[in-house]
Amino acid sequence: MKIGVFAVLFADKPFEKALDYLVDLGVEAVEIGTGAYPGNAHCDPAVLLRSERKLSAFREAIRRRGLVISALSCHGNPLHPQSKIAREHHDTFVRTVELAQRLDVDTVITFSGCPGGDPKAAQPNWIVSPWPPEFSQMLEWQWKERVKPYWKETARICRSAGVRVAIEMHPNFVAYNPETMLRLRDVAPRVIGCNFDPSHMFWQGVDVVSAIRTLGDSIFHVHAKDCRIDRGNVMRNGVLDAKKYTRELERSWIFRTVGYGNDALVWNDIVSTLRFVGYDHVLSIEHEDSAMSSAEGLKKAITFLKSVVIHEQAGKAYWA
Repeated sequence: MKIGVFAVLFADKPFEKALDYLVDLGVEAVEIGTGAYPGNAHCDPAVLLRSERKLSAFREAIRRRGLVISALSCHGNPLHPQSKIAREHHDTFVRTVELAQRLDVDTVITFSGCPGGDPKAAQPNWIVSPWPPEFSQMLEWQWKERVKPYWKETARICRSAGVRVAIEMHPNFVAYNPETMLRLRDVAPRVIGCNFDPSHMFWQGVDVVSAIRTLGDSIFHVHAKDCRIDRGNVMRNGVLDAKKYTRELERSWIFRTVGYGNDALVWNDIVSTLRFVGYDHVLSIEHEDSAMSSAEGLKKAITFLKSVVIHEQAGKAYWA
């Protein structure tokens, strides 16, 4: 496996300076944001698709540094009940798919989206409880009238471009755990898969290794991000927590750099199980640790993951 990074972490740096910095740290792959929530500071598909010269320069900047693009990412909500937001995020996704095809990148990452609860809604409605009964009715309406029709049509776009879509399981979107992820995957099994981020499983109480086994070959891409559970706060308030991430002492959980939420044994199991189910691509570091600077967190994550990957490779060689 290669160690990569979600390069939006360095959106404040010029693209090639960011690449040089990452190469110096020993990164082997980059995941690049193309718009919607991650922004497109380093890669605007509309600009690159209009200019073969700029597209070639972008491709060459990555190639000559010995890097690979693990995925293009445009996490958004194409099912947003406000048509302007939905259209902007959908158009960004379509342009990203076209760019991925031109760059020979096979994976585009986004969210599943979340519609409102009825045709007149103005805001998304994330439904996680079946009662009162109108919530069950709204959930079924979402999947029947919004989720399945959208992804059935969008999968056709991806299929014609030879590109897979990796859905990141995330709260506030309809696919947020393995069960809902597989429900969405079944719309187009060979085209729709998962961007597996363990951090979102940890706080929900999902056993990460069991989740990997359940998702199997539908895992198209992996984020390396950790999560620390505050047991005292969970005992008082449970794991659903809408407080800002900067209120670390009060929250039930916070995102951490890999190794600071769970130890090496846990991550060894994660990486080994990924290999067992056939994943041998990139571990893309996503830094969202409010207790560390981006530079410190990335350096610690790279060092930690290198030791995990080396351990896994040694075991693989021993049993070969």
